[in-house]
Amino acid sequence: MFGTEGRGMESRVFGQSRRSAPDGGVHLVPPEATVPSEFEGAAAVALDADGTITGWSVEAERLLGYSAGEMVGRSVTALLADSAAAPVGLPTPENWTGVVTVCRADDEQVQLGVRLWTVQRPGGTGPGAIAVGYDLSEVPWWEANRPLLERLLARSPIGMGVLDTELRYVWANDELERLGGVPLAERLGRTPHEVQPMLDPDSAEAVMRRVLETGEPVLDFEFAGRVRKAPHQHHAAAASVFRIQDAADRVLGICFMVIDATDRWRSRERLALLSEAGERVGNTLDILHTAQELADVAVPRLADFVTVDLFEPVIQGQEPTAQSPRRARTLRRAAQQSVRPGVPESVARIGQETSYAPGSPVGRCLEDGKAHLEATLAPADSPWIPDDPERAAKVAEFGLHSYMSVPIRARQTTLGVVGFLRWQRSDPFEEEDLELAKEVVARGALCIDNARRYTREHTGALALQRSLLPRETSGSAELDVATRYLPAGSKEGVGGDWFDVIPLSGARIGLVVGDVVGHGVNAAATMGRLRTAVRALADMDLPPDELLAHLDDLVTRFIDEDSSGDRSASNALLGSSCLVMNLDPVAQRCTMARAGHPPPALVGPDGTVRFMEMPAGPPLGLGYLPFETTEIDVPHGSLLVLYTDGLVAGPEQDMEAGQHKLSGILGRGGDDPEAVCDDVVAELVPAKPRDDIALMVARARAVPQDRVAVIELDSDPAVVASTRAEVDRQLADWGLDDLAFSTELIVSELVTNAIRYATGPLRLRLIRQSVLICEVVDGSSTSPHLRHARTTDEGGRGLFLVAQLSKRWGTRYLPTGKIIWSEQELAAA
Repeated sequence: MFGTEGRGMESRVFGQSRRSAPDGGVHLVPPEATVPSEFEGAAAVALDADGTITGWSVEAERLLGYSAGEMVGRSVTALLADSAAAPVGLPTPENWTGVVTVCRADDEQVQLGVRLWTVQRPGGTGPGAIAVGYDLSEVPWWEANRPLLERLLARSPIGMGVLDTELRYVWANDELERLGGVPLAERLGRTPHEVQPMLDPDSAEAVMRRVLETGEPVLDFEFAGRVRKAPHQHHAAAASVFRIQDAADRVLGICFMVIDATDRWRSRERLALLSEAGERVGNTLDILHTAQELADVAVPRLADFVTVDLFEPVIQGQEPTAQSPRRARTLRRAAQQSVRPGVPESVARIGQETSYAPGSPVGRCLEDGKAHLEATLAPADSPWIPDDPERAAKVAEFGLHSYMSVPIRARQTTLGVVGFLRWQRSDPFEEEDLELAKEVVARGALCIDNARRYTREHTGALALQRSLLPRETSGSAELDVATRYLPAGSKEGVGGDWFDVIPLSGARIGLVVGDVVGHGVNAAATMGRLRTAVRALADMDLPPDELLAHLDDLVTRFIDEDSSGDRSASNALLGSSCLVMNLDPVAQRCTMARAGHPPPALVGPDGTVRFMEMPAGPPLGLGYLPFETTEIDVPHGSLLVLYTDGLVAGPEQDMEAGQHKLSGILGRGGDDPEAVCDDVVAELVPAKPRDDIALMVARARAVPQDRVAVIELDSDPAVVASTRAEVDRQLADWGLDDLAFSTELIVSELVTNAIRYATGPLRLRLIRQSVLICEVVDGSSTSPHLRHARTTDEGGRGLFLVAQLSKRWGTRYLPTGKIIWSEQELAAA
């Protein structure tokens, strides 16, 4: 503190021979009178046992104005302004330090900082003393009070140091030397950056310089790094810094006090890592993503290289099975992370199978289910390394030197293992690191197990949903259909939106899109119930409005049945929406109705896009408003676009804005439904949609007129024969002679029944499609029914024959009458 050069050396205050003073006096020269070199240049006086001056230096003459001849032989108390302040006798072995007021030769008083210690006089003539003094107004404060400071602060349990205005050490106590491992002699005259270059010196010096400039003290400033006494270990220190000024407010430097905060820093880092693990690990229910989060959070705060390996059944969402002895140490790499890009230390890629030697930390970890630490990873200390040449090569290449393996355990079951390695950080793992790793892995294990159990349930629910959605949506030769289903949050999820394509009588096709409230298994099961109900109602050939009315009644009944039990199914049913559309490619007309569902879009052959104006209808399960039917023309080549509200509505936009965007995409042209679906999904659907999305794009084609034959009939039994003949000619034109006999029987029966039991007008229509369709229209609303005639009955066998000869048959009602229809398979089909 009290000088920057020659610290710890000693020099002679007086020479070893008599020499003349300028005034002719002499200096007594005791050769044993040596003092520390930092007092060189100060006034020095030699005293005998009774305080008589026996030596007087040139510096004393300069400072006080008395020559040696005047002072040698006189009592030192003659110099004091207050003789009572003088020490009595020789100083004790601890010496004496203080401030005294001395009278100069010009009668001016001056305050001196004095240090007095005992010496042995030459020739064994008894004890003596040496007094060294300096003008307090001419020396820094710390030099004036250095002895006092040394006694008070040298043994302080807090490290303390004093820096000058250039931030160079001028003093440091013993504790600071112990904390940093740097002797005082190597500190003096050097900056903190030069003394401890690895202990974050830049930030520390920045704080010290700010205190020096502003005078505002800084308390408990923390910085971390490595110190010279332990370069392989991380240390932290907490310092308080304040500025030093003299009585005239001159800035003399700064003083800082520092304590070892390594334990506190490590505890805080430990808590921070555990907190980060709790926040970052388990944000999804994807097993591999969760494993990667676990690896990411540990690098680089705990390790330089981390691997996460899981048993194969765990990745598939299953419970880990009992492993054979050979397979017990074979896992699949689920995640890995390194301080180096590309993870070059790894011997396996993500998803690749990897195995471990029996005696390796991972091998032992899997055998006993306990964490293992190898602080030093070397062939001499790790006999398993030669048994694993691939990993041994990585150990040698990257200098991997410390290894921890921690099992991933949940519900008393080992799911896998996490490996922690160090090579960039030179300090090895310690027991504290192992305990921290165990806590981090324990939190990750819970998340991985939750993801595994979710994957298992999710896989089952996904299989259920896929089994409930239609596998074939081609409709017919007159309709090209493309569909997309995107569940909320993930393209592999489970939701309640659905669609269906239902073949109807008379070459018509039913298009249905629905939206069930909620997500998950309940929504998927509810979707299955609604889809089954819609198909059953569609087989009754009901118009869309009547179908929705029956479906609404059915939903209400389902809700009532569920009211006494689990309400989750009821919640999924109530408020569900549905759109039903019947497309007739012969008439090029479409009849539709909706229950709280967004209206469909129609893209005309010329590319114009319009959303259908139709009554909204109430959502299913409310049952207080009727449903209404809307009819539109659908020209050949038109696109029908059906969707759920998740496609066009969300928190960021309302439905109108979403429909405007959809209209812009559809208006760009293109008649391939698959390509249109791809464009819509790419531009409107985010990576993780917030709501389920179902999309159906259907391209309608008209049935060619040469494949439709219409025969007007009179209500006269005689027309039956002529009708059969006309049917034969039409089948011959179509190349369907093989169906002539069966078709004659079907037409004869249907026309005969219409003439006998119904009213006019009567009409027969034949449609050649993928099947041969025969339709007889009459004006009666009475439906025939199939019955088993007795052997003695003369009639009642006609519809039985129709049923036997047809692929399917039925009755469809019109506003004024009905249609009895029959379908036959074509031989070519």
